[in-house]
Amino acid sequence: MELVFNSEPQLATSKIMADSAYLSGLGSSSSVPAEAAPGIPVRHAATVRITHWLVALCFLALLVTGIELVISHPRFYWGEEGNVNTPPLFSIPIPASRRSVPTGYGYVLPDQNGWSRYLHFQTAWLVVAAGLWYALFGLFSGHFRRNLLPSGADLSPRALFKVLRSHLRLKLTGDDQTYNPLQRLAYLFVVFGAFPLIIWTGLAMSPAVTSAFPFLVNALGGHQSARTLHFFDTLFLVLFLVVHILMVCLGGFRKRMRGMILGAAKEAS
Repeated sequence: MELVFNSEPQLATSKIMADSAYLSGLGSSSSVPAEAAPGIPVRHAATVRITHWLVALCFLALLVTGIELVISHPRFYWGEEGNVNTPPLFSIPIPASRRSVPTGYGYVLPDQNGWSRYLHFQTAWLVVAAGLWYALFGLFSGHFRRNLLPSGADLSPRALFKVLRSHLRLKLTGDDQTYNPLQRLAYLFVVFGAFPLIIWTGLAMSPAVTSAFPFLVNALGGHQSARTLHFFDTLFLVLFLVVHILMVCLGGFRKRMRGMILGAAKEAS
């Protein structure tokens, strides 16, 4: 869940209240949150909320359709070529939806490859659009610099170990308006690492794209290498999602959901 502060002009009274709250409780390392109403800090900007839920829904659709695509051929290879006559790098021990794929099972699952492949590719373009929107917003608004980039002190071994120990005990550190160092590093890795890689490997599996831009697949070692990397990156993103939901529950499910839906971290009194 992302933290941004509203940049719209505030009334003088509201600004004084926000400054006072900052000086009295938020600490010198966090920015002053703007307010949707007097006394109600804005936790997430509209752009962050919209792209968050758009990507969440698209990821669910991509996960379901991706599973169907894997079922059609649950064997993974490395390099350019890979088929039923090629030794796999590894196989998932599940029945396939095609009789031509050897799995060791005496039956096949229903073939859902047609609609799932179409929906997978169409949904992927929505994710690309949402990702570009969020990236441009984060760069030009200063969101990445203020809210995701950790300070030098945050990266000290002692500070990281303290936060890691708290997480292992399922006790969150920090306040409601900032991310701790581990959260910042995790979000940075997903936004600038795992997310671009899932898009890159996905494009590298498309013959139409690689015919125009062959370096996309050549840099990965071939179409089958791209598919294998795509699979492992998906597993990482699923793991991140599970931990993300766990942290939301530990931090207060209703409060976190309210912030990501309405923007305000607290209910108006």
